[in-house]
Amino acid sequence: MGKEIDTAMTYHHHTRSPGVSQAAARRRRRWAVGLAGMTGLALTTAGLTPAPANANVDANASSDTNANAVEQPHTTTDDGLKKPDQPPTGNHRGDSKGKGKEAEKPKGTPVPCDTDALIAAITLANARGGATLNLAKGCTYLLTADIDGAGLPAITTPITLNGHTHTTIERAAATDQFRILTVNTGGDLTLNKLRLTGGQTTGDGGAILVNPGGALTTNHSTITRNIADSTGGGIANNGTTRIKDSTISHNTSSNIGGGINSTGLLDIKKSEVKANTAFAGAGIVGFDTVRIEHSTITANHTQSGNVGGLFVATTGIITGSRISHNTAMEAGGLLTGFGAQLTLRSVTLDGNTASAGRGGGLAINPSSSVVTEGGVITNNTATTEGGGIYSLGDLVSRNTAITNNQADQGGGVFNLDSARLIGTKVVKNIAITDGGGIFNNGGTVELNTATGTVVIKNRPNNCVDVPDCAD
Repeated sequence: MGKEIDTAMTYHHHTRSPGVSQAAARRRRRWAVGLAGMTGLALTTAGLTPAPANANVDANASSDTNANAVEQPHTTTDDGLKKPDQPPTGNHRGDSKGKGKEAEKPKGTPVPCDTDALIAAITLANARGGATLNLAKGCTYLLTADIDGAGLPAITTPITLNGHTHTTIERAAATDQFRILTVNTGGDLTLNKLRLTGGQTTGDGGAILVNPGGALTTNHSTITRNIADSTGGGIANNGTTRIKDSTISHNTSSNIGGGINSTGLLDIKKSEVKANTAFAGAGIVGFDTVRIEHSTITANHTQSGNVGGLFVATTGIITGSRISHNTAMEAGGLLTGFGAQLTLRSVTLDGNTASAGRGGGLAINPSSSVVTEGGVITNNTATTEGGGIYSLGDLVSRNTAITNNQADQGGGVFNLDSARLIGTKVVKNIAITDGGGIFNNGGTVELNTATGTVVIKNRPNNCVDVPDCAD
């Protein structure tokens, strides 16, 4: 019998207000049961269960709100985390014909460099059904008051916050713990050219919590150095979140989703998720649909759990992206849930490490279907099995290069179910014990040599129990 991956997740208990429904608790139990029950060597990622928030009430909101304790903001310089050469947002349009005309001024209401003024402007925007607010250039809006679990009023209508050069919203370090923003049902928050930092909460979403029925869009923004004791060190998404040309970095979760924890739709384009930390699922944890295009997930690491870069529980489409140099006990780069559907198009998985087990680059759970097309899986390491790929599901590899990976067994691929290699190169992988290229443990491996598939130059041998594979 093959070893099956067990992704049963033990959700860390936190005291929550009566606002969290019994239905939400049942959903947590359902996920815990749904990801459990597997035998063999366990791939445990303790804590990996979705934690839906109440749609309108932050379960960890403080009852002692002091709205008057607001310090004056101060100016600051950028921390260097913003991506270079970023194009202007839609609010700073140039001449459509490219003749160099002066950019139009963004439409909206200016907000002076004053925290009270920002709070008042958001409150008024909610009351009036939405607004576009233009924040001050070179300003840090310093938050010191806890307003229902966040430093700013909850977003309940369509609101756009336009930043500018060096515009930051920051929680003051000496204050009580609260996140920066909450988006409730009916809220649709857009952040343009803003930096959010210093959020800290005992609940979900160190910087931003998106409740069911809420939506978040970030453009050219940075969410950095926020902390959640529960899930989502940077962002906890239970609604819809779209991230474009943005950076999610150096956030921490004591549970799961150091950068992002998502139980709703997550769409990421041209962005970075880097250097985040969590007990498990350090970069991104996605329990619902995950779409990622032309982005990087890099240098994320778990404290003592599994899944360094990305966890896809149900459906994922990753295109033109790189998942690199992430570290976890097992599943260093990417892990699928049971029964997941994942497509990787022109994706690079490189330099990821499973420091205490299997699946350095890609780990596939039972009943999952994974297709790789035109990608590269290289320089990944697992201490036991599957340096490049560890698969208990249905793997189809088309025109993929699997090279220079290392493990004790199955340096390139460790297969326990079904693997079809079409136009794929398995070259220069290393196994300490056996199966430098491919180790087939009771499954089936189909090498379509007519399409150009080759398994060569692997050490100490090319294959174990793979028909038509020559040593």
